[in-house]
Amino acid sequence: MRKFNIRKVLDGLTAVSAVASASSAAQQQQAGNRETEIQETLQSEHFQLCKTVRHGFPYQPSALAFDPVQKILAIGTQTGALRLFGRPGVECYCQHDSGAAVIQLQFLINEGALVSALADDTLHLWNLRQKRPAILHSLKFNRERITFCHLPFQSKWLYVGTERGNIHIVNVESFTLSGYVIMWNKAIELSSKSHPGPVVHISDNPMDEGKLLIGFESGTVVLWDLKSKKADYRYTHDEAIHSVAWHHEGKQFICSHSDGTLTIWNVKSPTKPFQTITPHGKQLKDGKKPEPCKPILKVEYKTTRAGEPFIILSGGLSYDTVGRRPCLTVMHGKSTAVLEMDYSIVDFLTLCETPYPNDFQEPYAVVVLLEKDLVLIDLAQNGYPIFENPYPLTIHESPVTCCEYFADCPVDLIPALYSVGARQKRQGYSKKEWPISGGNWGVITQSYSEIIITGHADGSIKFWDASAITLQVLYKLKTAKVFEKSRNKDERPNTDIVDEDPYAIQIISWCAESRMLCIAGVSAHVIIYRFSKQEVTTEVIPMLEVRLLYEINDVETPDGEQVPPVPTPGTGSNPQSIVPQSHPSTSSSSSDGLRDNVPCLKVKNSPLKQSPGYQIELVIQLVWVSGEPPQQITSLAINSAYGLVVFGNCNGIAMVDYLQKTVLLNLGTIELYGSNDPYRREPRSPRKTRQPSGGLCDINEGTVVPEDRCKSPTSAKMSRKLSLPTELKPDLDVKDNSFSRSRSSSVTSIDKESREAISALHFCETFTRKADTSPSPCLWVGTTLGTVLVIVLNLPPGGEQRLLQPVIVSPSGTILRLKGAILRMAFLDTTGSLVPPAHETWREHYEDKDEKEKAKKRRPVSVSPSPSQEISENQYAVICSEKQAKVISLPSQNCIYKQNITETSFVLRGDIVSLSNSICLACFCANGHIMTFSLPSLRPLLDVYYLPLTNMRIARTFCFTDNGQALYLVSPTEIQRLTYSQETCENLQEMLGELFTLVETPEAPNRGFFKGLFGGGAQSLDREELFGESASGKASRSLAQHIPGPGGIEGVKGAASGVVGELARARLALDERGQKLGELEEKTAAMLYSADSFSKHAHEMMLKYKDKKWYQF
Repeated sequence: MRKFNIRKVLDGLTAVSAVASASSAAQQQQAGNRETEIQETLQSEHFQLCKTVRHGFPYQPSALAFDPVQKILAIGTQTGALRLFGRPGVECYCQHDSGAAVIQLQFLINEGALVSALADDTLHLWNLRQKRPAILHSLKFNRERITFCHLPFQSKWLYVGTERGNIHIVNVESFTLSGYVIMWNKAIELSSKSHPGPVVHISDNPMDEGKLLIGFESGTVVLWDLKSKKADYRYTHDEAIHSVAWHHEGKQFICSHSDGTLTIWNVKSPTKPFQTITPHGKQLKDGKKPEPCKPILKVEYKTTRAGEPFIILSGGLSYDTVGRRPCLTVMHGKSTAVLEMDYSIVDFLTLCETPYPNDFQEPYAVVVLLEKDLVLIDLAQNGYPIFENPYPLTIHESPVTCCEYFADCPVDLIPALYSVGARQKRQGYSKKEWPISGGNWGVITQSYSEIIITGHADGSIKFWDASAITLQVLYKLKTAKVFEKSRNKDERPNTDIVDEDPYAIQIISWCAESRMLCIAGVSAHVIIYRFSKQEVTTEVIPMLEVRLLYEINDVETPDGEQVPPVPTPGTGSNPQSIVPQSHPSTSSSSSDGLRDNVPCLKVKNSPLKQSPGYQIELVIQLVWVSGEPPQQITSLAINSAYGLVVFGNCNGIAMVDYLQKTVLLNLGTIELYGSNDPYRREPRSPRKTRQPSGGLCDINEGTVVPEDRCKSPTSAKMSRKLSLPTELKPDLDVKDNSFSRSRSSSVTSIDKESREAISALHFCETFTRKADTSPSPCLWVGTTLGTVLVIVLNLPPGGEQRLLQPVIVSPSGTILRLKGAILRMAFLDTTGSLVPPAHETWREHYEDKDEKEKAKKRRPVSVSPSPSQEISENQYAVICSEKQAKVISLPSQNCIYKQNITETSFVLRGDIVSLSNSICLACFCANGHIMTFSLPSLRPLLDVYYLPLTNMRIARTFCFTDNGQALYLVSPTEIQRLTYSQETCENLQEMLGELFTLVETPEAPNRGFFKGLFGGGAQSLDREELFGESASGKASRSLAQHIPGPGGIEGVKGAASGVVGELARARLALDERGQKLGELEEKTAAMLYSADSFSKHAHEMMLKYKDKKWYQF
């Protein structure tokens, strides 16, 4: 707890006007004295930055593995990421530091460990017995490239095949190489005159661990006897091999080839295949070979006790199936099922009842890893239905264009969204439980609910339950269904504001209390939605068209408003009574033949059936003006208590009363200033200054041609809150000359002035002018030139009068200035608490008559912590721009605190958020820094370099919310959540799920009496005797280099500096092994760092005594 220092207050005093008089200085001192009453509780120790969880589909997946005992799935990606999935709600993300692609993953089954092989020829051993997995050992191959790995069940010796065709053997306990090597020339000897190519397959015979099957790319397969160190059999085929699989009895194996064939071989008949199958080949009548097909990339051969074996394969389609989707083929007896997939297949695995390769496999499901999806197929049900996927892997179903994050939502909100979303679920899924069911949930330490809303390129909006570091989709809204879909490109004359994705969502404004939702789309359209639990059919969709472009011959009314040029519909309260605007199917033209008064999209004129959930209240569209397309919307706000929505772009601002369905305000940005315009601009015809359609292309100072328009919000050129940044670093995907613009308070260039866009909007109840004695409803408007203007709202009484009397809006004349575009505004009361905007509480819109009578008597709830403010009490406006933040005392309008956030960069996102029963300003800068400042004094509390702005996706999606939470889209398919709260960082360990659980390994299959008697059944092998140092010697040191991993100390890199932080994390890492740490902290650290040497000593002891009999000890 700390009281403000009066000296600091005086240091920060700056008057809004250029010259501060002596009387205003005295006022400031008075304001400063009042400030001393506000106590700030937030200190820098309340803040710590760390990543919490990553949700969504792993971007660019490249490898797949499954532990059949632990029931854990692992996915590796091309960027070196590792994602682990257990039961729904148990997920984990890890990252290889090198960022090299993961080419293969191998679980140490039921051991709580995983081996990853990377494209940079490194092997890594991951410890999964801790909540945040860590690398225990790494091995870097120097002279050979890794192509394939195989780890037999319950073995500690990993076979590693290379591009040169050799096989090395790694001890996974010590991560050292054995001296035992299978050289390619020894394996093939004289069977081939040329090099057989890289190793594409290694596996041991299920019935004899001493026999190793090696597949070379060229088509040669060798059965290698590990004991005698020579090949037993060599199988040669003309076609290149992609994969090999054993029958569980070890007498047959199957190969998949590049010509779309499968060859089945008897182990003891190497001369020719026992059978050749072309699953998708057309059989020719005259006995000729079937036509070649595309390569079969992978095959699996799984047996069942009760029936025919399953042969499952990917690829192999005939070449004449052009345009056919990728397929997985399931061959079972005489039936062949071809299962089409939405994306290309990366890998697949068959899930079986047993981990033992020498038993009947009893396959029950197939996991198919696609380029952008994960599919599980039920093999036990007819028709092979898919399982309903419980993981949140559909974030990218359509590319995400914007997102918002809300913490501490009303308690009834998630159940309400879930109940309407449950009706949208597809039918026809498998009735069985999701088979990936390993791990345990963490302890939920958060009591508040969190919601994430994502806007997408196809116009859809998804609501997600994000409470307690999980993610689950609640409800999906399709905004595009209100518009007519064009059947072909010729019918799209109006949507050319964007070349693709005309319905893409740009901005979301949501009031959680009233459940009112407003969206702005890329085609300059705004849709307002009301939440209802009842189905309704809307006969006529209520709509308005707004002509938002300032022209020289516009007429101004005396109060500064512009007369709405579009006729507004009647003011009846019943939405069905609204007469729609005429929507010409072809462009209407002005006298000079230019397109005029036409919106970009055509609203449906047929009745629209609306399911329970979000239902359309009003559609607003900006129209073409004299051949000029409408400019994209740059800011948006809705207020449920006032019944108003407001939006702006680089031409001006429009306000709509959505209850009366009328346009209240339609002004060019210059007109907002009235006679106070600091730039002394003259209204000009828009024909002279062509403006591009929003996005980052607005920065370019060169002449702009129509082709410069942004193609899609998913491109790097578009941004949500970044519509007009003042400065950008040249590392973005935009031409260098785009970054030459500087911002000074004395901009005189007409070209620059014309670009002033509306960048922030905030409804509130506060003091609008210096002379005000009480707060009143108003709208604060921020622009990209750093100006804040205030518009006064005069609202009629509630109930029926609200629908009959007009809302009167008028500029107040109040102008405040900051450096850089305005990003965010908020208001504090006299105690320093946040004053939330007024709002209604949600109630069902379609009520019976009795309820409607009650509703008429109700006034909208104006939620304010200090409704009866006395004249002496004041408020504080907090304004954050791209460059600085200011706290301004109201009504005096004195700037009492000012903080220059960044000089060389600019703020991408600024939010005023609550944390630990207090509030602060959180900022994310383009230079990668995350910063927080106390309020109202703007003391710096946190400044951490976190993430450089590498692409516009991060800028478009980064957002902070209350309780120390933040998120952004880390890849096109994944959301990364992080926290800046010390308390959440400390509780994170408990909240995370456990991947490893104690599960008993199933019993090995019974060999049977006769097999045991006559030597049948599986043959075991003492691999230690063959591959150990005493038998095979040491491997060449230059071949591979051992790198010890960071081991069990979780999160040390991202932890707070200092020994205490490290020891706390060491304690957490050891705790999951059940060790009680009562020793000194130095001993704790020493135990961790000595783990590696302990492993070596244990190995030496084992070597010393391994050859001694029991009586020699």
